[in-house]
Amino acid sequence: MASLKKYQGSCHCGTVQFEVDLPGDFEAQTCTCSICEMTGFVHIIVPQSKFRLIQGADNLTEYKFNTGVAKHLFCKTCGVKAFYRPRSNPDGWSVNARCLSGYPNLPMKMIAPFDGKDWENQPSIAHKSQE
Repeated sequence: MASLKKYQGSCHCGTVQFEVDLPGDFEAQTCTCSICEMTGFVHIIVPQSKFRLIQGADNLTEYKFNTGVAKHLFCKTCGVKAFYRPRSNPDGWSVNARCLSGYPNLPMKMIAPFDGKDWENQPSIAHKSQE
């Protein structure tokens, strides 16, 4: 098993803080769905066991649209979505790489954009959890 490194992240104002455990080099991906394109979200998919909310749970507000499956979480103070529960991986988290300390100098590999506009029509789910 590859060794994991702990990364810290937060929203813009720092009220919401979290940690994730990621391998030495990890994949990140953009998405073509309407909300990801508009906000510039850069996805790092992590399993539930590799994500920890450190502070700010009471300062998160939820937004759902379209199918209502994805749970988009925003800081009530600054409005930043640092992570959310994606419909393509409902048992894990999608973390915004831009919200991790050290971005953009992180050891990540950008992979092809995820076709979030037509997600339901994909033959297989392009997102995969970081092991």
